[in-house]
Amino acid sequence: MATGKINVSVDNIFPLIKKFLYSDHEIFLRELISNATDATLKLKHLTNIGETDVEYGNPVIDIKVDKENKKIHVIDQGIGMTKEEVEKYINEVAFSGAEEFLDKYKDSAKDSGIIGHFGLGFYSAFMVAHKVEIITKSYKDEPAAHWTCSGTTEFTLEDADKQDRGTEIILHINEDDEEFLEENRIEELLVKYNKFMPIPIRFGTREETLPLPDDAPEDAKPETKTVDNIINNPDPAWTKQPTDLEDKDYKDFYRELYPMQFEEPLFHIHLNVDYPFNLTGILYFPKMSQDMNMQRDKIQLYQNQVFVTDNVEGIVPEFLTMLRGVIDSPDIPLNVSRSYLQADGAVKKISSYITRKVADKLKALFNNNREDFQEKWNDIKVVIEYGMLTEDKFYEKAQKFALYPTIDNEYYTFEELKEAIKDNQTDKDGNLVILYASNQNEQHSYIEAAKDKGYKVILLDSPIISHLLQKLESSEEKITFTRVDSDHVDNLIKTDEEKISKLSDDEKEKLKGDFEKVVPKEKYTIQMEAMDSNAAPLMITQPEFMRRMKEMQQTGGGGMFGMGNMPEMYNLVVNTNHPLTAEILSAEKETQQRLIKQSLDLARLSQNLLKGEELTAFIKRSFEMVK
Repeated sequence: MATGKINVSVDNIFPLIKKFLYSDHEIFLRELISNATDATLKLKHLTNIGETDVEYGNPVIDIKVDKENKKIHVIDQGIGMTKEEVEKYINEVAFSGAEEFLDKYKDSAKDSGIIGHFGLGFYSAFMVAHKVEIITKSYKDEPAAHWTCSGTTEFTLEDADKQDRGTEIILHINEDDEEFLEENRIEELLVKYNKFMPIPIRFGTREETLPLPDDAPEDAKPETKTVDNIINNPDPAWTKQPTDLEDKDYKDFYRELYPMQFEEPLFHIHLNVDYPFNLTGILYFPKMSQDMNMQRDKIQLYQNQVFVTDNVEGIVPEFLTMLRGVIDSPDIPLNVSRSYLQADGAVKKISSYITRKVADKLKALFNNNREDFQEKWNDIKVVIEYGMLTEDKFYEKAQKFALYPTIDNEYYTFEELKEAIKDNQTDKDGNLVILYASNQNEQHSYIEAAKDKGYKVILLDSPIISHLLQKLESSEEKITFTRVDSDHVDNLIKTDEEKISKLSDDEKEKLKGDFEKVVPKEKYTIQMEAMDSNAAPLMITQPEFMRRMKEMQQTGGGGMFGMGNMPEMYNLVVNTNHPLTAEILSAEKETQQRLIKQSLDLARLSQNLLKGEELTAFIKRSFEMVK
């Protein structure tokens, strides 16, 4: 058996970094600022524990663009490096000074906020620069160092005359990357990635308008003064304790996150956990539309206040990706470039925690102010119903606060609804039949017929309701959901009562044959039913099972046997007790066909099924009949 040692060619490291390590060149600035932040926080920690007596002061990180000389400067006032430390941390690729620092001070530096991990961030500079310089002076009483490298394994390291503590990185920008010499491009990146970094980031200056004194004359012009242009908010709301914040603070932070969003959030959920993982954040419930896809990718994921992504699938349960806000955790497992999540057991724990926290908050809101919760129901129901469908643990908790509103704006929990309808909506087999509508206007006549029977009709109009009903029916015993237009009202809740038809069996058979000559059989199944004489003469219904399976397939999965692609099929229910049916039965052929066509079109019109050429023909025929 032969053994050996794999040979890694260091000469190839820079091409690999430039091409494969980072998915987007623009993150070079994020990485360099993260390093500058770490250097500053290390110094803060050492001064806090009394290991150094240097003055920490009020450090900032300066970003400067020298467009004329094609350079970018990143300057910090942090811990700095000695010559030996430059050799150790810069010249040894993938040696993380942050990780070594955390290991050395693991007992006291656990909550220091230090970001670095892989020791590769500095080298992202070579994606946009053909030469990089480091001028650095340690907090220790040692000479400053000047390191220079042109993107090869060769470098120079010499003394420097820098007097101030900290590090300056100078990037000599590639010709192909000169977009990063534009100030507006740099400011865009600073806002995107570093808006909430824990150390102030200064990018030049700006003019600030001073308020006029109360006694100023009417024609007085306000004065301006030049101030530092601080890009970031180092103390965002999510880093504070909930007890230190008021409702106004949460709303102000929402506007800071989404300056172009003019509607106030409905409510917020503050996440704050330190065991078994560290996670903070604030989630907001905005007003929801029915289009779930329009809502996504509004939650921002941070790691130690460094922006990572706004695609939080995996760490946030899918149904909550429609919310807005921030999640920050140092325990989130990221790939080397901090661009996306890696699968990990911690992610599942974090996702479960967020689900539980949201469910508990919703339950508290419901219990504390049910009336207010009911008023907000239409704006939040999509999230809750989607959560019930996709997360079993959330489904169990949501049974206590998920609402089922009736057409008449009564709001019930599921248990309350069952209690309210059990006496009047239990069929002959002991099944509780819950009647619902999905469109109050289009199904108005069916709703009214059900209400005339004393039935309660709930309104379920979310896009995923067909899927949710399947889950509810499979989770509950002897419960059936039936849409009010799926059959005529006497058949919605089966009883032992039998309606007597005014027509004999022979007359019904003849009438059915007359209808079959006019009604397209490939689209309608004709049913002769004895109903109340004051009910509609013709009614179009769509069987619950067929319609629901089609809806489920059309909204993603759940359709059976290709039902989503099947042509629409309807039942045409003919009321054999209505005077019009007797008139049709006895009419001459031409009159009979005209009456059947007109009655069919009226029934189709009530279901919004009459369109285009057929609608035009119906209108023309109607005018001719009333001449």
